[in-house]
Amino acid sequence: MSLDLATKAFIQALPKTETHLHVEGCLPWELLHQLHPEEFSEPPHFWADDFRYQSFEEFESILIDHAVRWFNSPERYHEAAKVIFSRHLEQNVRYVETSFHAGIMELLNIPGEEVLEAIRTAAPDGLEVRVYLGISRNAYTPFLGPILEDAVESWENLAGIDLHGLETLPMEDWTPKIWAKAAANGRRLKAHAGEFGPASNVREAIEKLNVRRIQHGVRAFEDESVLALIKAVDATLDLCPISNLKLQVVPSMREHPARLFFDEGIRCTVNTDDTFSFGNCLTDEYEALAEHLLFSKEELAQLARNGFDLSDMDFNARKAAEATIDQLLSDG
Repeated sequence: MSLDLATKAFIQALPKTETHLHVEGCLPWELLHQLHPEEFSEPPHFWADDFRYQSFEEFESILIDHAVRWFNSPERYHEAAKVIFSRHLEQNVRYVETSFHAGIMELLNIPGEEVLEAIRTAAPDGLEVRVYLGISRNAYTPFLGPILEDAVESWENLAGIDLHGLETLPMEDWTPKIWAKAAANGRRLKAHAGEFGPASNVREAIEKLNVRRIQHGVRAFEDESVLALIKAVDATLDLCPISNLKLQVVPSMREHPARLFFDEGIRCTVNTDDTFSFGNCLTDEYEALAEHLLFSKEELAQLARNGFDLSDMDFNARKAAEATIDQLLSDG
């Protein structure tokens, strides 16, 4: 089944949010091309529809190898973010939550708060942006530990924190303490869980970190008690279907549990994760759900509403987006 033009036009016109986005993972290819035109003359092979990463480690290695070629200063983050956000406006995205990786402060000796401001100030008119600090499961090193403590307490414009990295690594003792400190200082809490790790990782994020925003959470479908917990605490799954397909978290788009979660009444949002790695855009994600999981226009509109419901965007801007969604539905 291929989508009709009316559905594609509806998806394009739909006001949308992006609430699971890694800045480094969205490095615009044209910036690498400008930097090294001969080396990066053609789009990468991993954008092919049939390409599949063989492991998380392969995905991470390819991403890092490219990202470090560009992201070496706050100014470079700002330049990349301007391109990333301009593409959001082209897709009628009104609100973005994005993260940058805390490890760059140690790996490349880049001041994190300057990176935060570089990303935040790249937001164009018409797009509200919130910046999170992505913290790996083993990030509390002698160098980074004190910086993380300071960040959650005193970085003025830090929206929140997000647990990143290999789910095979155990949750270390410092992690709940940092997440509790962040919450006490008004930061929002997220965690990657249930992507490559089991459903129990979703439970751990909810119960030990008090997180209500699960990044991915795909494997939660494997445990009915975890699904019940998600509903009981009213948690949200920030889903990235094309990412899950290309990383072989799911065997096919038709087998993605987004439909199960939606039908169970679990709040989900639709996102891209790492556009550099997957060659995707947000409208692609909505189109995949419509084509392969038969989401109707009304259901796609509800997914878009979910993003606005959990946002902390300007009240009038949010209401304007919701009114546009209502009008699109009434127009048929």
